[in-house]
Amino acid sequence: MGERKLATYDDVVAAPSHVVAELIEGTLHTHPRPRLKHAAVTSALGEELGPPFRRGRGGPGGWIILFEPELHLGGDVLVPDLAGWRRSRMPELPDEPYATLAPDWVCEVLSKSTEAHDRSRKLPRYSREGVAHVWLVDPDVKTLEVFRLEGSNYLLVATHTADARVRAEPFEAIELALELLWTV
Repeated sequence: MGERKLATYDDVVAAPSHVVAELIEGTLHTHPRPRLKHAAVTSALGEELGPPFRRGRGGPGGWIILFEPELHLGGDVLVPDLAGWRRSRMPELPDEPYATLAPDWVCEVLSKSTEAHDRSRKLPRYSREGVAHVWLVDPDVKTLEVFRLEGSNYLLVATHTADARVRAEPFEAIELALELLWTV
């Protein structure tokens, strides 16, 4: 019985364009592109956070926030739905196809096909790399789970539902109306 061949970044690059490809501990993981409902929630959240945090309109600014950035972290290749870096840590966006600096915040929009992967495989990698905040958004049950890194583990800070108006770490400078995420 032969030894398992580890996947490489070449396998990520060679994956079909209709899938999201990630590399975790030498294993290639592929998932279909997100459902339109998933994409709508991700877009709505980016639209709400962008003006106050990227542009400084109605908020403090000081962030770079990207949709589906490719992250190369400790030998793993991860693609969160959204990720953000404080400009104090990443003053300029690198002119590369991926980031090697761990974000300060990531958001995973959950689906039935990716929830277990996001929770069991990706969260430990984000923790290992020191990602300070993780949001898990579930468009089917209309929840926002907010996690903060405490030591090497994530602490669930809050779970918000449906039409709540929240001030969620690390973006507590603005009130976020969750109903805007569920409305297309």
